[in-house]
Amino acid sequence: MKNEKILRAYEDAREEYAKLGVDTDAALEKLDKINISLHCWQTDDVAGFENPDAALGGGLQTTGNYPGKARTIDQLKSDIEKVMSLLPGKQRLSLHAIYGDFKGKKVDRDQIDVEHFQGWIDWALKLGIGLDFNPTCFSHPLAEDGYTISSKNEETRKFWVEHNKRCRKIGAEMGKQLGTPCVNNIWVPDGSKDIPVDRYTYRELLMKSLDEIFSIEYPKEYLKDSIECKLFGLGSEAMVVGSSEFYIGYGIKNNKLITLDNGHFHPTEQVADKISSLLLYVDELMLHMTRGVRWDSDHVVIYNDEIQYIAQEIVRCNALDRVNVGLDYFDASLNRIGAYVVGTRAAQLAFLNALLEPLAILKKYEENNNYFERLAMMEIMKTKPLGAVYNYYCLKNNVAVAEDYIAEIQAYEKEVLSKRQ
Repeated sequence: MKNEKILRAYEDAREEYAKLGVDTDAALEKLDKINISLHCWQTDDVAGFENPDAALGGGLQTTGNYPGKARTIDQLKSDIEKVMSLLPGKQRLSLHAIYGDFKGKKVDRDQIDVEHFQGWIDWALKLGIGLDFNPTCFSHPLAEDGYTISSKNEETRKFWVEHNKRCRKIGAEMGKQLGTPCVNNIWVPDGSKDIPVDRYTYRELLMKSLDEIFSIEYPKEYLKDSIECKLFGLGSEAMVVGSSEFYIGYGIKNNKLITLDNGHFHPTEQVADKISSLLLYVDELMLHMTRGVRWDSDHVVIYNDEIQYIAQEIVRCNALDRVNVGLDYFDASLNRIGAYVVGTRAAQLAFLNALLEPLAILKKYEENNNYFERLAMMEIMKTKPLGAVYNYYCLKNNVAVAEDYIAEIQAYEKEVLSKRQ
């Protein structure tokens, strides 16, 4: 009976959108091709398996101590598999370098290799998903002074350059074995808490290090290189070496993916507005979807205006095949499985909403200077039956529809998470 109601609601929605020239079936086909990269660090509060008891550094901070976080690789895999079972479509997994299988041995960051991640590759092959990768340039003794690949200490700088080189090698092997390019995203926390004098040298060193890191070329079908800026962080309030201006310049000059994390800019900046500008100069972008509240606090993504604007801009630019989509947040104050599902479904809703826009009508209004009509139509679309279309998408993919996933997560918490020590 419930399925019949979902199908009837979808038929009504399809008819309503069709009156505006929008094909809901075609929109769902496009949505199915958006593989969102889930961030592994929500499962365990960015602890990893190198030294799970180490203090989180690099200006990063998780708040809360909700029980049941993953403490082993098997637990993390189990959690991710549960999350994916509650999501329509196909996802990817983004790994940080500290999540390798080091088998209880001390392996420093400049010594990691493919062998430490082969288990992840085999797991991804079994699931039929892709992997993305991230160097971990924080939570390490050689990052305690706030500088890694821009460090004026040559020994420290070389250590982190080697770490990044090895991460690119690992990422390329992931892409090769899995048959889908791995996005290797470089973010470093380098910066100054108080006013620096010599910003130029730090940024010159960052450029030098990146040139060294990218000196080895890998086939694009194996590896995509992305670089991520930040406005400020805890301990780097006065200056972040890898600013937006720095990475935009470097990315355009060297045709690297520029990562846009909507929590890494001033609260009044619209990340959506940056997308069309950057796509004129680089082949692809990487997107980290998050929710900053007053500062870069990485709250769980929700279906808010900012996320909608980002998705709309990508679709309006006809750039779905040029923007790699990932999530980046960590909240230890609530059920971590729920955090994934809420965030991913919110991102999917945003893209579906964008795909259901009557673009032909909106563009015609704009070209004819019919600005009242354009605004009116955009407002009208806010009350169209988006939820009915998404519920059908979930039903079509045999995953929990609407609030049904809440009970499934509660059951997993009772049966699995609550038993973890």
